[in-house]
Amino acid sequence: MKTSEDTEQMVREQYTTTTPGTSLERPKNEYVYKIGIYGWRKRCLYLFVLLLLIILVVNFSLTIWILKVMWFSPTGMGHLRVTKDGLRLEGESEFLFPLYAKEIHSRVDSSLLLQSTHNVTVNARNSNGEVTGRLNVGPKMVEFHGQQFQINSKDGKPLFTVDENEVVIGTDKLRVTGPEGALFEHSVETPLVKAEAFKQLRLESPTRSLSMDAPRGINIKAQAGNIEALSQMDIKLHSSDGVLLLDAETVRLPKLPEGTRGGSGISQGLYEICVCPDGKLYLSVAGVGSTCQEYSRVCQ
Repeated sequence: MKTSEDTEQMVREQYTTTTPGTSLERPKNEYVYKIGIYGWRKRCLYLFVLLLLIILVVNFSLTIWILKVMWFSPTGMGHLRVTKDGLRLEGESEFLFPLYAKEIHSRVDSSLLLQSTHNVTVNARNSNGEVTGRLNVGPKMVEFHGQQFQINSKDGKPLFTVDENEVVIGTDKLRVTGPEGALFEHSVETPLVKAEAFKQLRLESPTRSLSMDAPRGINIKAQAGNIEALSQMDIKLHSSDGVLLLDAETVRLPKLPEGTRGGSGISQGLYEICVCPDGKLYLSVAGVGSTCQEYSRVCQ
């Protein structure tokens, strides 16, 4: 049951119909309802809107600061410029992860420097991602892994080529300036071996034999000095088809053994060196006098 007080507080809607010429006064509203947020809710809403506005201003300021610090521009960022040919980087840069590029080159008026605290590694890969060539520059050595290593001149002429089978030096002259010279464990093929001006040329094999072979001849010449051949055992000069030619004003054999009186040359193993008119040398059994005439038939 509703009391009279409750009935008075209820909002009543009145529907009136009027006819033309009649005027009725509308009943006055006893109660007015306000629509909106009031009190502490309104203050929280204003505070939240103010906080969002502050965050927006801070974010905008940070964005402007980052753009200013990082030097963002329509053409790139900082020293990095985007051009039609690729990326252009000014100054020094540090890469923390691998760099993949088709071509790296410096400016025309400066050099390209690659520097690392440990090593610098350059890899070349095929279409399958496999490493086909690698250049590793470390603190103690430089390593290259590949099928062939080649150094060319500015004209494209091969200067130095290395592969699994051979080493080719394409320069006109190979100069070794070390005090110990050059050490070769195997054979060397070259048309000319020459010492520096006013320096001596020495070919030496400390523990093995030294052999010089040529299909068309070997020429040994000293223009301003002597030629010495030293050996622990024997020195053999052998010509299979031709002759051994000694072309000099004087040929000396200072340490030939001398025989004793009373014995024949055959018993002592002594021989006399004789010379034919054409320069040919031959041996004859040594005697008290010269025996070259007895064996002169060799010259015929």
